Amino acid sequence: MTRPRIALVTFGLDILGGQGVQACTLEGELRKEGYEVLFIPVNPRFPRPLRALRRVPFLRTLLNQALYLPSLRRLRRADVVHVFSASYWSFLLAPVPAISAARWLGKLSRWGVLVHPWLRLVDEIVVPSEYLRGVFARHGYRVRVIPNVVDTSCFRYRERTLLRPQLLSTRNLEPYYRVDNTLEAFALLRARYPAATLTVAGYGREEGRLRWLATALGADGIRFVGRIEPRAMPDLCDQADVFVNSSVVDNQPVSVLEAFAAGLPAVSTGAGDIAAMVRDGETGLLVPPGDPAAMAKAVATLLEDPERARRMARHARREAEKHTWAQVREAWAAVYSGARPC
Repeated sequence: MTRPRIALVTFGLDILGGQGVQACTLEGELRKEGYEVLFIPVNPRFPRPLRALRRVPFLRTLLNQALYLPSLRRLRRADVVHVFSASYWSFLLAPVPAISAARWLGKLSRWGVLVHPWLRLVDEIVVPSEYLRGVFARHGYRVRVIPNVVDTSCFRYRERTLLRPQLLSTRNLEPYYRVDNTLEAFALLRARYPAATLTVAGYGREEGRLRWLATALGADGIRFVGRIEPRAMPDLCDQADVFVNSSVVDNQPVSVLEAFAAGLPAVSTGAGDIAAMVRDGETGLLVPPGDPAAMAKAVATLLEDPERARRMARHARREAEKHTWAQVREAWAAVYSGARPC
């Protein structure tokens, strides 16, 4: 049977985030399966003389669209158009043109968010979690759930026999990830564990404010390492002993799956689908959003009971195994072939 040619329309890794990482993982696995894949970034690289414009908000949007929209002509080569989508303005700037072009060219388009006129143009909406299924259902949409993918083989799972107070945050420095709460939790924890460290991986609009906050808290041991490429993430996880996350808006973050794959006990808020991943007391510990004291207390609980932490990490690794390519391969094949869900 001839496999369809698939166009993936999404963020490239020049703007590093969960969506881009997920798309690149999917692209690699599809190519291994024998699919022909066209990767169309919604953030095309600017010509070298104009790259400085990426730092100028209005101008970068104009130039980005001037480069991105013509690239959608490549969709005519595809049989299936798989459009990744985030929310807010990025939906209008990137997925809407791709969905419109795919429909005009008579292709199939996949994925979407809550912008009703455009969602009615797609043939199928695929979401990674039951949480999002519920969101779409409340607006009258029927969707298919296929979990996010993590390559567990890239991560060295190890049990932390001696659980050290070495914390890791791998969320980008954007407001909805509330890394400020993570910093405040660490400052509280360090009062009890003077040797504690916190590695903050990621970049974003909040970096200046967060660096200032780290200094104002007077908590030594905080290290900002900036943007981390996906291939370097396994080593970073291997160096840490506890994963922490304070997000208040989320879905099914790959960063949590990566922590699970590496054997890191996790402490997190329960935003979006996280509560279904970090099941409190089973695969990690959940804390209320906006409560640094609760996070510090939860991390201390793990440090005081390393056997319990190891037990949760084992369960978390089994949870990560549910998100491997082997577990979702057939589901994506069904989507791309046009088979309807039962």
